[in-house]
Amino acid sequence: MIQGIVYFVVDILKVPAVLVGVIAMVGLIAQHKSFADTVKGTIKTILGFLVLSGGATVVISAITPLGMMFEEAFKLQGIIPNNEAIVSMALNEYGAATALIMAFGMVANIVVARFTRLKFIFLTGHHTFYMACMISIILTVAGFKGWQLVFTGSLVLGLIMAFFPALAQPQMRKITGNDDVAFGHFGTLGYVLAGWLGQLAGKGSRSTEEMNLPKNLSFLRDSSISISLTMMIIYLILAIFAGADYVETNLSKHDNYLVYAIIEAITFAAGVFIILQGVRLILAEIVPAFTGFSEKLVPNAKPALDCPVVFPYAPNAVLIGFLFSFIGGLVGLFVLGQLDLVLILPGVVPHFFCGATAGVFGNAMGGRRGAMLGAFANGLLVTFLPVMLLPVLGSLGFSNTTFSDVDFCGIGIILGNMAKWFNKDIIMLIIIAIFALLVIYNYAAKPREKNDD
Repeated sequence: MIQGIVYFVVDILKVPAVLVGVIAMVGLIAQHKSFADTVKGTIKTILGFLVLSGGATVVISAITPLGMMFEEAFKLQGIIPNNEAIVSMALNEYGAATALIMAFGMVANIVVARFTRLKFIFLTGHHTFYMACMISIILTVAGFKGWQLVFTGSLVLGLIMAFFPALAQPQMRKITGNDDVAFGHFGTLGYVLAGWLGQLAGKGSRSTEEMNLPKNLSFLRDSSISISLTMMIIYLILAIFAGADYVETNLSKHDNYLVYAIIEAITFAAGVFIILQGVRLILAEIVPAFTGFSEKLVPNAKPALDCPVVFPYAPNAVLIGFLFSFIGGLVGLFVLGQLDLVLILPGVVPHFFCGATAGVFGNAMGGRRGAMLGAFANGLLVTFLPVMLLPVLGSLGFSNTTFSDVDFCGIGIILGNMAKWFNKDIIMLIIIAIFALLVIYNYAAKPREKNDD
């Protein structure tokens, strides 16, 4: 019965729209808003996330054929990193541990935010679920079981759910121009690297959003138009290389392959447009509602939201980031081939969402050069880190997929190597000690100044 209740709670909380809707409702009630305002704010928050999720689904449906045409055109075979695929494979064996670690990990996130200076509540439910799954795999392989598995895994999850938004916050302030919202997506190491490289190499580089165009090309200033046209060129080239027979037989349901490529390119741009509208709707509701939640449970806490939250601030950087991350993936693929290592194929879905976000971070810190260089570096990380993660996943490391985003790989590699050098009791003590030190620092150190990085 208890396990059934936990599974039910996890099924609710791993849906981002419901999770953030519940947070918004709690915050509005805590602010003693009227019944009408509470209902309106809760539903509009959920609506915003459903709009965002709908846009993401449109993008994925349009971009998946791009990867299939790429593989057909260049006859490539290898591992395609995909979070959803490996989690679905792992749940048969690790489902109970994943559910418990996620449920208690979210509680641990609130505890960490309450008693340390990492004042961030991670609200990207599906990424929390994926990270809980990866932690349960690695700790189980390391010999953890029972209460030690759930306790250690939950505390690890709670710590990283607060740590990664804190790591990204200085650059998020640069992107958004305020300190109201945080960033909650487990590709943060790649995004922060992109921002750092942008700061290093992008001095004097103009923003991706500053396009000096002749009057007869002014329509390209509209990001939806520029994304449509750019993706149209890419889709048409890959459709031609893949061949009419392949596209019309396997993808377009016998529609003309060039017409299909054009429609999919514009569908991709439509998905990005929907995402941008969803983000704007969410930000209008969640930030005021979250104030009430944080005042009651975690003073000064900030909501950490999914990666599309940064897309409206630099729509052109979204496209540039995707393209240069994919190029980085191709370069990484070539290097892996030369080193005779397992081939990590550039999956277009992770390269879009992670690459686009890296482009926005790079642009904020270093303009166009930052967007290009930062996204390219992200593409290399998304290619090489999964190779290093494979050995620590136990039997799942031999499957034809793995985790894709950078933080999954980074945390997995660290935990896996800890398991190699220490026994489970020492690992548990190390995690507890990290939490204890953060708490001691919070109460012993001098009060920090407002907006201190």
